[in-house]
Amino acid sequence: MDKDSGKAFDVRLFRRLMAHTRPYRLTFYGVALAAILLSAFAVMIPYIVQKIIDNAILEPNGEKLLNLSVIMLVVLLGQVICQLLFNYYANWLGESVIKDVRINLFKHMLGFRMKYFDNSSLGVLVTRAVADMQRIGEIFSQGFFMIVADLLKMFAAAGMMLYLNWKLALIVFAILPVILYATRLFQKAMKVAFIDVRAEVSNLNSFVQERLTGMKIVQLFTREKIESENFRVINEKHQNAWLKTVWYNSIFFPIAEIVSSVAIGLVVWYGGLQNVANIGADLAGTIFAFIMYIEILFRPLRQIADKFNTLQMGMVAANRVFKILDTQSNIQDVGEIEKENVSGNLTFSDVRFGYLEDEEVLHGISFEVKAGETVAIVGATGAGKSTIINLLNRFYEINSGSILVDDINIRDFKLSSLRAQIAVVLQDVFLFADTIENNISLKNPSVDLEQIIAAANEIGVDEFITSLPGGYQYNVKERGTMLSSGQRQLIAFLRAYVSDPSILVLDEATSSVDTYSEQLIQRATEKITEGRTSIIIAHRLATIKKADKIIVMDAGKIVETGTHKQLLKQGGYYSKLYEAQFMEEKVA
Repeated sequence: MDKDSGKAFDVRLFRRLMAHTRPYRLTFYGVALAAILLSAFAVMIPYIVQKIIDNAILEPNGEKLLNLSVIMLVVLLGQVICQLLFNYYANWLGESVIKDVRINLFKHMLGFRMKYFDNSSLGVLVTRAVADMQRIGEIFSQGFFMIVADLLKMFAAAGMMLYLNWKLALIVFAILPVILYATRLFQKAMKVAFIDVRAEVSNLNSFVQERLTGMKIVQLFTREKIESENFRVINEKHQNAWLKTVWYNSIFFPIAEIVSSVAIGLVVWYGGLQNVANIGADLAGTIFAFIMYIEILFRPLRQIADKFNTLQMGMVAANRVFKILDTQSNIQDVGEIEKENVSGNLTFSDVRFGYLEDEEVLHGISFEVKAGETVAIVGATGAGKSTIINLLNRFYEINSGSILVDDINIRDFKLSSLRAQIAVVLQDVFLFADTIENNISLKNPSVDLEQIIAAANEIGVDEFITSLPGGYQYNVKERGTMLSSGQRQLIAFLRAYVSDPSILVLDEATSSVDTYSEQLIQRATEKITEGRTSIIIAHRLATIKKADKIIVMDAGKIVETGTHKQLLKQGGYYSKLYEAQFMEEKVA
């Protein structure tokens, strides 16, 4: 569970949140004015009722009754209008603020290095960007402004009670500390309870997201019963966290009602005694007004406790969102060099790197790739092949050494310019739940359908795409589940080709496809590698044999370098790897 602010109300955090209302300052002041007017209208109504009873009913006077009734109607109409404006614009302000904060959060997360996502739960991040944002919005729509409006009503009601009859007011004020103390205890208990609720919501979201994403593994290994039981336990914790808040509400609100009823009873009793003792001094209207003022005074206390819970949940959510916004896990994009095209010369010089500080994965890697060359990197699983690709794209920062593109350190390039030069086709292709056209262009306005079709014809995949229902407008659904692995690979190849990169990376791109798809991919590979610097991490013999150079890796080190024939003649690590992994393909 995150360590959230332990304060009942974090002023620093609240100021930071309120800073996001500056673009909507006029609306903010308008809502504040509506809150003030609502308070004024609320306390005027009991006062008018008191005047009607004392001056127009007990002392019958039709003209006064009519005039006071008209005034009452105007006040009620003003209250309705102010309430409407208050509710709408308080919610509008809250939605506007969370829209801005959500955009900032998503933009900030887009810049995170891969290491951050390696160590974070996607379910939790989704919770921060969606559910927690709504809680922040409720600070404005159901929390802060409501509390301010209620407090204004309370102070105004207290002032009017003192004005009408200070003795009756003191009786009410003597009862007030009881409900104030109960409210304080309630607020403290709910603070802790809601922190638990938010933690359990995050855990639940994370669990569901991971199991739905990995449903195939769950079913393949018949873990349905186990995962169902795990879900039951997590769901039960979530239920218990919410039930704790229900329990506190169940205790507090009846206490608040009892205290309010006691206050009304004492006012009626004492006011009645005064009325009997002081003949001619009729307090009927005042007593009636006091009953209404007690409701105005005590009801906001009950609501404030509830709204304060909303405020605190919003503050807890804001604290968690701002923690992500304050996280400095972005790749330092301080380079100034921008190039539309590079030749494609690559140099890795004594590159050392580890995903964890004390566990180095690459141990001083050095090699060169000339522009237009096709270089294959081979080695056993875990040798560090894919790590090289991650470092080239600056998904991770190297510990030491240097990586150069056209003799320029990749850190000196603007990140967007560097990555625009590199296209990567991964073994596990990720496709969005969108059309094939949009998955290829990634909605880049400079890439139109005609370009995509022309490129598809060039690399030989147009026939496959047009055979699908809707052709290029075929929706592949989430993660491309409507396509086979080979078809997804072909889409990835076309996406890479359309981007017209100077450097092409194929990371195990043909290791899990059928023979037909492999033939198409082989043709596509030959086409898109023409005239480009290409790095191929592959197990397919045909691809590796045609490489200009093969780099052999083992345990984070380069152990051999040369052409296919040269390495076989050496009879070293590559030769053994070839015999173990490639002879079966040769026989086939």
